[in-house]
Amino acid sequence: MSVLTRDEAQTRAQLLDVQHYTVDLDLTTGDETFGSTTTIRFTARAAGDTFVELKPETLHSAALDGTPLDPATLDGNRLPLTLTEGEHTLDIATTMRYSHTGEGMHRFTDPTDGESYTYTQLFMEDVQRVFAAFDQPDLKAVFAFSATLPDGWTFLSNGRTEQRPDGRWQAAPTPLLSTYFVCVAAGPWHSIRTEHAGLPFGIHCRRSLAPHLDADADEILAVTRACFDRFHEKFDEPYPFDSYDQAFVPEFNPGAMENPGLVTFRDEFVFRSAVTETERMTRAMVIAHEMAHMWFGDLVTLRWWDDIWLNESFAEYMGYQTINEACSDLFADTWLDFGIDRKAWGYEADQRPSTHPVAPDPDAVPDTASALLNFDGISYAKGASALRQLVAWMGEKDFLAGINIHFKRHKFANATLADFIDNLAAATDRDVHAWADTWLRTTGVDTLTPRLEGEARTWRLTVDRDGSRPHRIAVGIYDRDAAGDLVLRDRPWVDVPQTAPLELDGPRPALVVLNDGDLTYTKMRFDAVSQETALRSLSRIPDALTRAVVWNALRDMVRDGELAATAYLETAAAHLAEESELAVVQGVLAFARTQLADRYVTEADRPAALATLTAISRDLLRRTEDGDAPDLRLAAVRTLIDSATTPDKIASWLDEGTVHGGPELDPELRWRILARLAVLGATDETAIAAELDRDPSATGQEGAARCRASLPAPEAKAAAWAAMFETDDLSNYLFNATARGFWQPEQADLVREYTTRYFPAAIALADRRGPAIAEAAGRHAFPTHAVDADTLALGEHHLAKDTMTPALHRKLVDQLDDLRRALRARG
Repeated sequence: MSVLTRDEAQTRAQLLDVQHYTVDLDLTTGDETFGSTTTIRFTARAAGDTFVELKPETLHSAALDGTPLDPATLDGNRLPLTLTEGEHTLDIATTMRYSHTGEGMHRFTDPTDGESYTYTQLFMEDVQRVFAAFDQPDLKAVFAFSATLPDGWTFLSNGRTEQRPDGRWQAAPTPLLSTYFVCVAAGPWHSIRTEHAGLPFGIHCRRSLAPHLDADADEILAVTRACFDRFHEKFDEPYPFDSYDQAFVPEFNPGAMENPGLVTFRDEFVFRSAVTETERMTRAMVIAHEMAHMWFGDLVTLRWWDDIWLNESFAEYMGYQTINEACSDLFADTWLDFGIDRKAWGYEADQRPSTHPVAPDPDAVPDTASALLNFDGISYAKGASALRQLVAWMGEKDFLAGINIHFKRHKFANATLADFIDNLAAATDRDVHAWADTWLRTTGVDTLTPRLEGEARTWRLTVDRDGSRPHRIAVGIYDRDAAGDLVLRDRPWVDVPQTAPLELDGPRPALVVLNDGDLTYTKMRFDAVSQETALRSLSRIPDALTRAVVWNALRDMVRDGELAATAYLETAAAHLAEESELAVVQGVLAFARTQLADRYVTEADRPAALATLTAISRDLLRRTEDGDAPDLRLAAVRTLIDSATTPDKIASWLDEGTVHGGPELDPELRWRILARLAVLGATDETAIAAELDRDPSATGQEGAARCRASLPAPEAKAAAWAAMFETDDLSNYLFNATARGFWQPEQADLVREYTTRYFPAAIALADRRGPAIAEAAGRHAFPTHAVDADTLALGEHHLAKDTMTPALHRKLVDQLDDLRRALRARG
């Protein structure tokens, strides 16, 4: 199959003006394939040769202006076309194959009730798996869908849908859309429909999740309405589509997809089990993020994939900011969660060899395969951080004015970075072009360090910068009071680089926190006195966001080899039991459990690290016995389960169906306990099968796959390996679950032989199954437990020697860089 290059897309865009697609689907032909016929009306501005893309199981017929084309001329995914100047009609009839990897038309059969569902994910090149298309973002067109469905199914699409008298379904024609935004979803959906602002709103899920969606419907719809209203306060352009549906679909690869009028979400957001407030906040943020795309991405769309940040950075920033503004009655400060959790994703991605600018040079994204690699922490978290700093620098009023100019000038069309910056510049006196050059065209993370000079009551603060970007930051100046608490003395604004040191009145501060308020994107360090204060008195800092900034600085110091992992764990043990903010507790525990305990501490120190995490969890359980903080208690229970080194306590919880003092065990906690017992060799296939009988859902199937792969027996590992790498039967979610269970630090000797087999097996798998499974093989199936020089050398050998799919290559580059960092930290 040929990937589309930027040069080819530009040439085709100059040749063609595409007006209209009519697509008819037949989803009654069985479980493996479906029928797809397409009629495309378009105009050629001149005579010339081009192609239309499709990836059929069978190409039955093709005709250009009524003249048959030879199906045998289909070359990979390209059907060549020779055009005269003027209007044309292309008719194509195909049989297409359903996907089980979340790409194209994904088909899923729910093990709970046997009902089947299909939905599309047409990002990048996957529209070609569903219907023929001129597949590039700057050839927008109107789309009209019809479908023949099995009895009892309903049809969702980008526009309003209805069932015709003949039983077939029809969707209203769309406004101008890029091909990758087209979406259909069909099945016996459970739907909740309402109306807001004169438009039909709906939320949908598979029938087996109906009770859980019903339980959350009020909150989901309240968030949806609040964000919709808030965006209409911010944006001059009204919502540009005829309805707003949100479908929670099974085995979805991303968190969500911004299809106009029909946003699709992974259906883990329909919570079957107890969740914390931060998890509910994340769902709300994703709802806001995808709705922001209706304007930035859907109404105004990138011209080529080098500008993907224009979509994702904007939606990420708007998602957090809008939930913070519109849903403050439901959730605490969303920027706290962003700072402690999401931002770390950007920092980590930006320090790897695979880093790239937020807005890469067009030459760095020459084709669709390379474009797929830029959907990462840089395009999302770093880009959102850059926009947050931009708003702090130029002011929200001018920022929104520039955004509205952008929408007005480019609605239902395509735009570039240059267009965006020009439109911002039209609304401000600030030099946003220079800002864009320093923030969007460069890579890496700056590091800011305070330097204090003086004595007695005369001190001068200089902020040293290792990097090149300008920063506008707040500096927290803290003193210690008689009780030992830290008290804010002042929080002045400082522009870095400074023109002169900041003069401080009073004694030397006990703690100086740069980037207090977390309004810029930078790593932060401490002067010697402040570092000692932070380690000893972190829980005495009054503001939660300041504590998050300090925790992030300590995290970065561990990752950079400037602070021992054991020192971070000791700090967590000293302060987490007194931490009141759930997001901080969860962020610190997640980093300590998944990175420190499993990778950064030596094998000899690992039992002590797990014991520390267990002790922290028990302290939190004791603190929450009165029931006043159920979310903190749930976070503690999860960490205690994951950190258990002996089975007795958690096995007793499983037997009794409850944690002593609460909570009752729901399916998520039961599978979590069983997975840990499997790692410890304290359960077996009989118990796993019994739990699957108790919970035969799709989530239960995934839990069982993970548990079976976690069992410390040669035959269990051999079966899991064969399922992942020797057959192609696993869906994307079952592959991920099996991979998560396979490698365990406790079982290093048992799986040692598979470490050498991993690289050639992953390369072959990626070649067979495509980008989604390639990414999963690099992310979830990599032997992260094997922190040793041999694994690093083996991986580097294969990277240098073997040709592999870009998605797998990118993940392996990142994994090996993380392995080097872990080795340095151990050293």
